[in-house]
Amino acid sequence: MQEEQQFKDYQREAKLFRNRILVMAGFMLILASTVVYRYYDLQIVNHEEYATQSERNRVHVQPVPPTRGLIFDRNGELLADNKPSFTLYVISNNQAELDTTLDLLKTLIDITPVDLEKFYKAKKQRRHALDPVPLRYRLTEEEIAKVAVNQHLLEGVEVNAELVRNYPYRDLFAHVIGYTGRISEKEVAAFTPEQVQRYSGTHSIGKNGIERSYEDVLLGQVGSQNVETNARGRVMRVLDRIDPKQGSDLHLYLDARLQETATAVMRGRRGAVVAIDVKTGGVLAAVSYPSFDPNLFVTGISVPNYRALNQDIDTPLFNRFLQAQYPPGSTVKPVMGLAGLYHGFTDVNRAIADRGFYTLPGSSRIYRDWILAKTGGGHGMVNLKSAIAESCNTYFWDLGVRMGIDHMSKFGSHFGLGMLTGIDIPSERKGVWPSREWKRGAKGQAWYPGDTVNMSVGQGFVLMTPIQLAVMTATIANRGVRYRPQFVRQIGDQPLAPIVESQLDTKSEYWDAIYEGMAEVMHGARGTARRVSERAEYRMAGKSGTAQAVGIAQNAKYNSALLKERHRDHALFIAFAPVENPQIAVAVMLENAEGGSSQAAPVARAMMDAHLLGYYLGQDDFVPPLGFHPAAIIKRANNYIAERKAAREAQAAAQSSASVSSAAAVGN
Repeated sequence: MQEEQQFKDYQREAKLFRNRILVMAGFMLILASTVVYRYYDLQIVNHEEYATQSERNRVHVQPVPPTRGLIFDRNGELLADNKPSFTLYVISNNQAELDTTLDLLKTLIDITPVDLEKFYKAKKQRRHALDPVPLRYRLTEEEIAKVAVNQHLLEGVEVNAELVRNYPYRDLFAHVIGYTGRISEKEVAAFTPEQVQRYSGTHSIGKNGIERSYEDVLLGQVGSQNVETNARGRVMRVLDRIDPKQGSDLHLYLDARLQETATAVMRGRRGAVVAIDVKTGGVLAAVSYPSFDPNLFVTGISVPNYRALNQDIDTPLFNRFLQAQYPPGSTVKPVMGLAGLYHGFTDVNRAIADRGFYTLPGSSRIYRDWILAKTGGGHGMVNLKSAIAESCNTYFWDLGVRMGIDHMSKFGSHFGLGMLTGIDIPSERKGVWPSREWKRGAKGQAWYPGDTVNMSVGQGFVLMTPIQLAVMTATIANRGVRYRPQFVRQIGDQPLAPIVESQLDTKSEYWDAIYEGMAEVMHGARGTARRVSERAEYRMAGKSGTAQAVGIAQNAKYNSALLKERHRDHALFIAFAPVENPQIAVAVMLENAEGGSSQAAPVARAMMDAHLLGYYLGQDDFVPPLGFHPAAIIKRANNYIAERKAAREAQAAAQSSASVSSAAAVGN
């Protein structure tokens, strides 16, 4: 026991223990110093910076989208409004959590690959990591209930009510109003910093039509609110708010009843109808048929729906009245006749003997008038008035050759031919009103006399859109005053003034001659569209036209029965009324319908009856089982007119009887 005590060094062990204590104390002192320094750095040196970052994690600014402006027709009918819709939003900055959430949502509601694709695109565009990203629009009540029941499992998922664009007339105004749609990555990349700010609270933008051209005034001004959120990004409370400014409402020249009438008479055909207010240039109706439902595009159209529209042989997405270019045919003859009068190459009484064909001096080529195939002869002696009424090609071939391309080309500019009309919706095409310079640049060729012959009757290189035809017709009705066509009449409380583009100053007797010739088309004994004016209560002026869809050899005869339906001639008609004080100008183009007077003219008559007499048609009218029957329009119009006359006579008789009774009572 004594030996064991000799081997134990208490002094050494005590020293070792003291050293360990000192090392641990030094280490603890260093740790404490580090904590104190870090605390000093966070709380004193960088207090403001970290406090700001902390506040940003807890409080951040959210944009508040404005309510988009509404669109009304001239009578206050709502054409585009905002409809409440429930949208599913997801807030997540963790990909693993996001994947889990999306997998669960797929078991509850229908989420397509297209929805996911658009979701991830929108996620890239968000400004803040905790900004909500839309995943599904237009949730049903059942889907909302499923999300609500499983809310405890769906952190970062919320269903919010918001306003989305709605078009109550569906396909009736699709090519005019256009539609809104989700903002694409390409559009975001093109945004200016100011636009990024303006669109921070919305996911949609005007894609075409009025929605696109008036986007700035319809959109409004974005608001903002400071909100307090939890760690998941869910809003706990709103700290303060700046309300957004609603977009301006638009009031149009369009008449929904007239638009319905145009759609009714176009049903079963392909083509376009445009009606213009002669006194202002305001567009009263503009129909491209067939059409489509713009509501399909508002929150993102499905792949099957878009494929069906895009692959439809009748091309419903194509805006025919603004973008389709057709040879105008004989509808340009009034302009050519006026050009001849204006430049002194003809006069009101000058007449020629028409044998049914025309040949250029020194040429063997024969240009056959349409009447030659029908009667074996010509129109006989024709002057300007009868040449317009009977659509005598020979008269205008002769006039065109004597006048020359330079005069014709320059004169057409007074009517807006070959140029953009300036209408207030995008994507307009300007057609072709050729000149020597145009052909040299476009075709690399000189201008030939045969080109002049074709141009004088609206064929050859000449191409026009239906809106150009309508503007040309309104300019004739206005005796040379050409207004810019406009859809929008008023923005908010601010009316828009009509815009005069040009004015042709010429003799009144020249205009009278053109008016009389076009009136003879409708009311003359030999007018090409005389049947259309039967029992009309007003006088109308018009001109038919036929445009080839495919070329026919010189010596070949046009035979409709041997041609496929889509290879037959197009039918055109222009008209204005009343002749004494024009109020409305109409242009009609029917693809492959062949007869301008027999097929397109009844459509123009229906439009003028609706505007001038109040004979409006519903969308279910005139839908015959075997296609389009113009005789039905005239019959229905005549019956309507007869009913109006009978009602007026009965009312007059009743008033007369009441007056006699009253007088007798006074006498007694």
